[in-house]
This record gives sequence, structure tokens and C-alpha cells, in this order.
Amino acid sequence: MIAAENLKPGDKLPSERELSERLKVGRSSVREAFRALELLGLIETRRGEGTFIRDFKGHQLVQVLSTFILQDEKAKKDIKETKFLIELDCLWLIMQKKTQDELFAFKNWTEQTTFTDDEFFYKIILLADNHLFLRMWEILKDYYNSLDFPAEELQKHDYLHLIEELQTKEEMRIRGAYKMLRKLVE
Repeated sequence: MIAAENLKPGDKLPSERELSERLKVGRSSVREAFRALELLGLIETRRGEGTFIRDFKGHQLVQVLSTFILQDEKAKKDIKETKFLIELDCLWLIMQKKTQDELFAFKNWTEQTTFTDDEFFYKIILLADNHLFLRMWEILKDYYNSLDFPAEELQKHDYLHLIEELQTKEEMRIRGAYKMLRKLVE
């Protein structure tokens, strides 16, 4: 309903009674849903005014949900694996779509900027120009970051090597550089 009606943070939600009628559920169900969403910090109720959508961009929702969703080691491994597969697929898309000038500009950005691994791969995902991959990667990245994977010490030259291999447009070399960057090879 929020997406369909294009509601934004600060917008007022329909009353419990109205939602109950629209969704064909009891008011107590709507009240419980509101209570849960408020506990998560996604909505706020103002006495005498109604219920409003909160700005939850910096919210810890992923960390809260991950405690329920990612309880077993297999799920944690799957998050890491899927995040890495999306990054690798985005490298393949870049190899197919981007010009040498675009890759050169990316290399310049990498040389001249101080960045985190997430910032670098965010740029990779943007360069791949696939909105669905972007949305999936952002969710997986948040889950990945909420887990206790050991931090990897990467140097700028590791990222530059990956870009240099991207410039060759040779798939096996790009895959090799990515695997080296992610320490997926011995």
C-alpha cells in the first residue's frame, strides 16, 4: 500500500478502522501490526494526529531482522556467496557495456579517492547499470555487514588491479582478479 500510493516519510497512514476495512482484517490485527512497526521505528503515532511514516534510511532494520533470519551458518554463507556472485556478474556486465573511457574514468576515481570496499563496489554496481542488481546488492550488503565476518585488509592496488583487468575485457582475467581481491583463491 505504501509503494502503490507512493507514500513518503512524514505522510499520514489511514486510521486503524480504515485499514481494517480496506485489508478486510480485524482492527486488533491492524493495531498489532502498527505496534510492531512502531517498535521497529518505521512508523510513529502522534496523539490526536494519527500514525505517520518515519524516515528509516539510517534505521537498524536489517540488523534487527538479521537476528531472526540469519541464525544458521548456512544462511550466513549464502549471504556472502550471493553478494559475491552479484558483484562478479556486475563485473561481467561492465565488461560487456562500458567503454575504455568509462573504465579509465573509474580508474581515475579509484586512484584519487579514499573509499571503503562498500563504496567501491557500489560504484561497480552503478557502472553495471542494472537496477535490480543494485537493489539486491544493497540489501545483501547490509545483511553481510551485520554479520561477524572478519574484516579483510585490502589495499588500493588490489582494487586498481581489478580495474586494470576490467580494461582488458578478458573474462577469465577479470574473474581471477576478483577472486584474488575477495581472497577466494589460494
